[in-house]
Amino acid sequence: MIGLTTPPGPLRVLALGAHPDDIEIGCGGTLLKIAGRPDITLRGAILTGSPERAAEAAAALPAFCPGAELESGTLPDGRLPGHWVEVKEFLHDLSGRFEPDLVLCPSVDDAHQDHRLVGRLASTVWRDQLILQYEIPKWDADLRPPTHYVALSEEEARRKVDLLNAHYASQLERDWWDDELFLGLMRLRGVECKSRYAEAFHAAKVVLEL
Repeated sequence: MIGLTTPPGPLRVLALGAHPDDIEIGCGGTLLKIAGRPDITLRGAILTGSPERAAEAAAALPAFCPGAELESGTLPDGRLPGHWVEVKEFLHDLSGRFEPDLVLCPSVDDAHQDHRLVGRLASTVWRDQLILQYEIPKWDADLRPPTHYVALSEEEARRKVDLLNAHYASQLERDWWDDELFLGLMRLRGVECKSRYAEAFHAAKVVLEL
């Protein structure tokens, strides 16, 4: 196992989600880790969400990474494939205003059609950036072996869960939303990379400079 690191200096990160809470569920621990860098710029964008849910997301992202900004679209939840053109235009407009070094987005194999579309279009819009696709646990049982990991301390993992619960009160009554699920997946991914906890990602193309 070889550890890879981001280069020193300023790091511009774009986090994409189809829905409010996608980003924080998929890579909230990673955001907590990079928030410690003095030279981080984080921009978030979600494609769907009611005004109430968008407000939750707008408050949540800066809690994970102070100074982060979030843009929210108003496309219908669960119907993004039927709005392919609008999704593509939203992402291209964003790319014209923010040029990241790293893009975090849903997996292209995610069973949820909204997640999957955002993940697949990200690689057609940002062709020169490192794209890491995060995973979201769900009843579809669509998780597959990841290619990359970000190791997390116990403090970072538990902080992620605490912030999820604090900022997404609208989701607390869902039968799948609980500390055990979030910590359990991070614990499993931690075992796979010899860490206590971790978040996992998929990457289709990574260029190594040796």
